[in-house]
Amino acid sequence: MIRSILTFPNPLLYKKSREVKELNDAVVRLVEDMLETMYQAPGIGLAAPQVGENLRLIVFDLSDSQAPQRRPHYLINPVITAFEGEEVGEEGCLSVPGVREKVKRYARVEVKGIDLDGRERVWEAEGLLARMFQHEIDHLEGVLFIDRLGPI
Repeated sequence: MIRSILTFPNPLLYKKSREVKELNDAVVRLVEDMLETMYQAPGIGLAAPQVGENLRLIVFDLSDSQAPQRRPHYLINPVITAFEGEEVGEEGCLSVPGVREKVKRYARVEVKGIDLDGRERVWEAEGLLARMFQHEIDHLEGVLFIDRLGPI
């Protein structure tokens, strides 16, 4: 089911998200709904708070929108466990439509989380993937990319 995406300045976007404690059918449905919503928007990532769910959950797909097959991913309770370097790059956000700005982020990150079976997943990322992880995890902390704008 496609869900509505909350937009700035909705106060729900500024709440820190709760950890997912139980992996159940509701979480499975949320992952499915979020992926469908992200593809329809279209976007490359979406965090649960953006659809009004105060949970630490992200979905993403960096494959080309013209690619014959999608490559959907999700991560529950993601946390950045290591980082290195810095780079500045342009970002946009489905919750801040029509705005694109340059944001300073870590160049490389390691992110840990779990899947729907409770297994730990580790991603080592750089480039756009690293930027996406930081952007979506910011949403889980109640931070929008526009909150990170400043002297670059």
